Amino acid sequence: MQLLNEQEIERRKDREELIRLGINPYPAEAFPINVTAEDIHRNYENRKNDYKGISIAGRLMSRRIMGSASFAEIQDATGRLQIYVRRDDICPGEDKTLYNTVFKKLLGIGDFIGVKGYIFTTQTGEISLHVTELTLLSKSVKPLPVVKRDEDGNVHDGFTDPELRYRQRYVDLTVNPEVKKTFITRSKIISQMRRYFDDHGWLEVETPILQAVHGGAAARPFNTHHNTLDMPLFLRIANELYLKRLIVGGFDGVYEFGKMFRNEGMDRTHNPEFTSMEIYVAYKDYIWMMEMVEELLEQVTESIHGKTKVKVGENEIDFAGPYRRLTMYDSIKEYAGIDVSKMDETALRKVCADMGIAVDDSMGKGKLIDEIFGEKVEANLIQPTYITDYPIEMTPLAKKHRTEPGLVERFELFVNGKEIANAYTELNDPIDQRERFEEQLKLAARGDDEAMAMDEDFLRSLEYGMPPTSGLGIGIDRLTMLLTNKTTIQEVLFFPQMRPEKKAVELTEEEKLVLDLLKKEHPIDLAKLKEQAGLSNKKWDMAMKGLSKKELARVQKDGDLLTVHPL
Repeated sequence: MQLLNEQEIERRKDREELIRLGINPYPAEAFPINVTAEDIHRNYENRKNDYKGISIAGRLMSRRIMGSASFAEIQDATGRLQIYVRRDDICPGEDKTLYNTVFKKLLGIGDFIGVKGYIFTTQTGEISLHVTELTLLSKSVKPLPVVKRDEDGNVHDGFTDPELRYRQRYVDLTVNPEVKKTFITRSKIISQMRRYFDDHGWLEVETPILQAVHGGAAARPFNTHHNTLDMPLFLRIANELYLKRLIVGGFDGVYEFGKMFRNEGMDRTHNPEFTSMEIYVAYKDYIWMMEMVEELLEQVTESIHGKTKVKVGENEIDFAGPYRRLTMYDSIKEYAGIDVSKMDETALRKVCADMGIAVDDSMGKGKLIDEIFGEKVEANLIQPTYITDYPIEMTPLAKKHRTEPGLVERFELFVNGKEIANAYTELNDPIDQRERFEEQLKLAARGDDEAMAMDEDFLRSLEYGMPPTSGLGIGIDRLTMLLTNKTTIQEVLFFPQMRPEKKAVELTEEEKLVLDLLKKEHPIDLAKLKEQAGLSNKKWDMAMKGLSKKELARVQKDGDLLTVHPL
């Protein structure tokens, strides 16, 4: 049963009254719109004659009732517009119900209305719409949070609780209009990247999200089951192996923007579901890819900000190339003061122990080096920096380095202490690739649940021959965080993953009685409390256990008395 507060009950009564008056609170007819709030504010002063037959719709966000005339504000997708409503203009006949009852009493903040009229400037200089027709388009039965703004535009009592904002993004977007700018920027980033790729003749494609073999990255997958085929499937952790199949098939360049899913931890830069762009271009290598990424990010940043420099927290990041290049081993030597290039697994474990880095038995040489790098190096990489030439153990899908034994041709791009891009000269030797997969199987046998699986079909595709290829993945969420100066991934996802909402707990009559007594005075004598409740021993015990189980009351021993903390 839905529990309603006083305002929600009143709004439902208003809805019923509208219906009684013959007004549909949710009409089906389309409402004509010929202008936006943004267009009016931008162009009215220079084109006043163009703003006489105005038709616009939006949410009612504020009202100032003044007898037979009132001012209000509506908000559409582009901004707010003041409207001026006179009783005799919207009710030209004898019946004044639309103004006196509907507008003044039955409409509320959050309702969608459509208005027609003409634009004018008030005596205080504010551009406003003089309303000649008003139509209710959708009745809101749940009140919006009240966000107060002073004369200088400063917000007070704002809708600022992060959990509420992320869980109720629809409310966040309504009462915090600046949030929209983040997601508009995100869309522009993706559009600009698409434009760059398309201009180069590379094809946008789609690959499977449900995969029979999880691969393309070191990560723990989500598992599911297909009933008809009676087989396990995985939500993809990467689309790499399918995109490479298309290079085998004869495309010179393919890319995909898509959702990836990794059954791992959540923090300020990780969400179980995230967006990645991956691109593969034939006859290229990772050196060419570094130059391409510099050109791409420079163009994207300029398209968003009009310049290559972006303020991120206390740092100013410059996306203009060329970026610094530093090998994995040299970066650890520079920032951690040790040379790990010749160390075996035993030596690396000792280094981790000496540095206080937590490791486990499932970690091989590659993961141990990665842990050292993550602990000692990443946070220092503020300006765009390529970390290159990784140990072969860390990268089972990259080609062996052309001059440095034991390394692969790989780079990751780090900005503001976080990795935002990963690229290889792709491994196209099917024999070498099989051996790498077999090494991954050994790690899996040791308990590494992020190790890659053997993908026989992918190996078969390589056996038909794949041309020299370079591949790149860019995390769209993290790139958006950088270009919008946001510190958490939740700020750039419309609907980030959240824990389930706590539902209202129904109590038995005995539990309600005991809980009320617990809340009255502290500390409470247990024997006295039990006597006041007047319950049998069995019912008393059941009530106390029920409250504890439902986490509505926590009872702590305090000498011979009980101190109660309602949750």
